Amino acid sequence: MPDITLADAACDPQRSRGRRHAEPAAPTRTAFQRDRDRIVHSTAFRRLVYKTQVFLNHEGDLFRTRLTHSLEVAQLGRSIARALRLNEDLVEAIALAHDLGHTPFGHAGQDALNACMAEHGGFEHNLQSLRVVDSLEERYPQFDGLNLCFETREGILKHCSVVNARRLETVEPGGVGRRFLERTQPTLEAQLCNLADEIAYNAHDIDDGVRSGLITLEQLEAVELFDRFRRQTLAEHPHLLGRRLLYEAIRRMLSAQVYDVIDTTRAALEAARPDNVDAVRRLPPLVDFSPSMRLQSVQLKQFLLHNLYRHAQVTHTTLQAQQVVRDLFAAYQAHPAEMQAGFATRADRPRAVADYIAGMTDRFAAKEHARLTGQRLLDSAAA
Repeated sequence: MPDITLADAACDPQRSRGRRHAEPAAPTRTAFQRDRDRIVHSTAFRRLVYKTQVFLNHEGDLFRTRLTHSLEVAQLGRSIARALRLNEDLVEAIALAHDLGHTPFGHAGQDALNACMAEHGGFEHNLQSLRVVDSLEERYPQFDGLNLCFETREGILKHCSVVNARRLETVEPGGVGRRFLERTQPTLEAQLCNLADEIAYNAHDIDDGVRSGLITLEQLEAVELFDRFRRQTLAEHPHLLGRRLLYEAIRRMLSAQVYDVIDTTRAALEAARPDNVDAVRRLPPLVDFSPSMRLQSVQLKQFLLHNLYRHAQVTHTTLQAQQVVRDLFAAYQAHPAEMQAGFATRADRPRAVADYIAGMTDRFAAKEHARLTGQRLLDSAAA
């Protein structure tokens, strides 16, 4: 990587707010590079390869998983960060860790687990990602979790309810929960990861949706953000058909969104002129789409919501997945010895059960459900 001078408002690892447990600096890596490496070597990161994005793992080998999604977010984030002279290593670390707390079966699993935990503090996957890196990973002799830098942890916690922010503030005064109480902003790198996440899943959900046969190129002609680049591609390559047409239109759409974010954010930074990270925190969000691109992105989201996420086939699988999570929660609550020993003996049983289920892959959850109930609701239980 060429030597790029960081922008004044970018995160400098030498000025990090540090780790919860003090450690000597690494001799050859910055603090954020060390965070990235710890995330990549974590157990939770490896599990992402068998966790759902939209389609369950057994439904096809080429559909995105939480792991491939995280890699795509990191790639997009680094590309934008370099152009804006933000800290690429911090962006990559946040991007690779942002989904570590996701349940099996995607948002369906999260919704079911949140309902199960309604009387026990609820369940938020962003907060669970923080729990993973702060306490649930067991790799180091000196501390629980990965002991990541404040800036990485802050970026992982994309959303947080006020109730949970107050709980975080109680155990870590002035920590990562504070900004949700003061309504301030995270770092530019964290803001960028939020947007890169959105860009990535909109694009790959189009690809996976067409691959699955649940949406068609003809349907996508109603989506201006996509169809503009489909028409542009056909104007230059009139004989292009099928998957190559889809890929090229998506590639151009991604590029347009990336350049839009770069141009819009540069203009916002030039107008606001923040000269350090603390100044960024006091300003409105600075990393964003232009108004026209934001409108087109919302239109694409609405299309995917109505035509893919609420498709009858996806809904049917979603209902089955939610039943698996509910049944697992009830079974482990009643018989905690069915969990691994480290979870079975914890005092806060509901949270221990939630942690255990959230850490499962799709196929392990399906197999556990079949073992405990004798039912096979999902085909992956037989895999």
